[in-house]
Order: sequence, then C-alpha cells, then structure tokens
Amino acid sequence: MKKKLKKIGILGGTFDPAHIGHLKISTLAKKKFKLNDIIWAITKKNPFKKKGSNNLNKRIKLANKVIKGKSFIKIRFYEDKIKSNKTYHLIKFLKKKYKREEIFFLMGADNLINFHRWYKWREISSMCKILVFDRHGYKLKSLKSLSFKRLSKYRLKFINFNKVNISSSKLRKI
Repeated sequence: MKKKLKKIGILGGTFDPAHIGHLKISTLAKKKFKLNDIIWAITKKNPFKKKGSNNLNKRIKLANKVIKGKSFIKIRFYEDKIKSNKTYHLIKFLKKKYKREEIFFLMGADNLINFHRWYKWREISSMCKILVFDRHGYKLKSLKSLSFKRLSKYRLKFINFNKVNISSSKLRKI
C-alpha cells in the first residue's frame, strides 16, 4: 500500500503583527486541504514594503501568542539559514527538507495581484500548490491579475471564505 504524502502549508510574511486573519486562513487551509502542519515563515522585511514597526523577535513573540493552542502551526524564521528573503528560495529549501511532503503556499488575494513581480514566481508555482485566500476588497483585482490568468488552475486555487476585515497595517495604526 502506498503511503500517503504528508501535506505542509507555508504562510509567509512579516506578521507585523500576526492576527486572527492569519489564524483563520491557516485553520481553513488545514481543514479544507487536509494539511498536517502549517509553517508561518516570518520574514525580517517585506521587499515590497517600507520598514515595519515591530522588530523580528517581538513579531515572533506576538505570533506565538496568536497561535496559542494551535499545535499544527509552527513559527519559523529561515532567512539566516537560506541567506535570502525570497519565497522561491524558501520553497526550494523546504522542498529539500521535506522531500516526502506535498507543499502548499498560502497567500492573501492582495498578494496575488503583484505575484508576477515576485522573484521566479512561475517556478514557485511549479514547486508547490498555491492557495489564494480572498481578502476584503481584493477579489476582482486578483482574479483579473496577470498571475491568476497565467498560472494553471491546477497549481493555483482561489478560496472564497468568510473574510476577517483586518490587516496588519490597520492593527499597527491602533
């Protein structure tokens, strides 16, 4: 009998700060796609944004508070190990580390809009399945995006769900 592949989800970002929206996306992805674990891969800095408000250690501490009791979510920082903040290098590293696992990359619809600007974006889609979660106010624009049109429907799945109208940017302003 063939052993079933373990499934791992990767949610990358600055998590400045982590919030209930990140948790809801992770919980839904686990349930809907039968993921075994989800890694929140925290980055020092988003290459498309200006400097964040919290330092890396504080963001990791806050993320750990948000996931309290959710043992399927692991908080990780890989940039020093892989010498890069590019998603392509992260996925490549994780594919080597988890040879027998199927990798799913989770992102919000807002990220899909500019995904074609990411380093080796097409290669990312060939290394893992991409799960795009609808975000308040981004659905139409993301579904019309170059990335959505160019990527195979097999490699990219758009997920509608009851959105949480919250963002790290809004939380930082509080």
